[in-house]
Amino acid sequence: MKAFLHAVAFLTRLPVPQLSAQTRDWTNSVAYYPVVGVILGLMLWGIAWLASTLFPPAVASILVLGSWVYLTGGLHLDGWMDVADGLGSNRDRERMLAIMKDSRVGAMGVIACVLLLLFKGAAILELPHSAAWPVVATTGARFALTGVIWFFPYLSERGLGSGLRDGLSPWKLIAGGIVTVGVTAWLAGIGGLIAFGAALAGAWLLARFLVSKLGGLTGDCYGTVVEGTEAMLLAFLLMVERIGL
Repeated sequence: MKAFLHAVAFLTRLPVPQLSAQTRDWTNSVAYYPVVGVILGLMLWGIAWLASTLFPPAVASILVLGSWVYLTGGLHLDGWMDVADGLGSNRDRERMLAIMKDSRVGAMGVIACVLLLLFKGAAILELPHSAAWPVVATTGARFALTGVIWFFPYLSERGLGSGLRDGLSPWKLIAGGIVTVGVTAWLAGIGGLIAFGAALAGAWLLARFLVSKLGGLTGDCYGTVVEGTEAMLLAFLLMVERIGL
């Protein structure tokens, strides 16, 4: 339970009891990321239902998107912008990493953020009102993050994501996959599973690309994986919806 509370506190703005100070509970929290994704998705589903009842579709989609950003504290979005600034500079590896560490946001980060939010808002507007898309998107992206943490090297020994891999094991990764696949199949059926598989492959390719550019991953890269996978899941869910799967 202590590790789970660390996961909730890190990935959301939801209030939790006083957290344990033990490093072990922090590192073990990574295994609960998909479960936190389920909680986030269900909350967004409730918000989407209420917003669509009270407001026109376009306004409702903006409210859902704003709630999505608020509930996560913009944590992953910040990483998305930092990585866009770093890679967009087209400099050498060390300079890109230095730019990513800068607390200021550059033009490339702003552009990437605006385009991502525009896409998410448009996707929310087009997707049907059900629990499928928010839960599949938030859960699938956080499971993808656990996979990336396990399989790819982390650059900094003192970064926000340092030590998280120690809290994982093949069995914990499999358990997270079972939760994600089970929830996806239950809510979205075969189409949702196809979308999840495609997005998972996309997350893998994204992580490999980042490693090829930076030599490893950082906390900002983790945020980029989450945001990128959420966007890919929304895109693939739209595609399978359109072709009737």
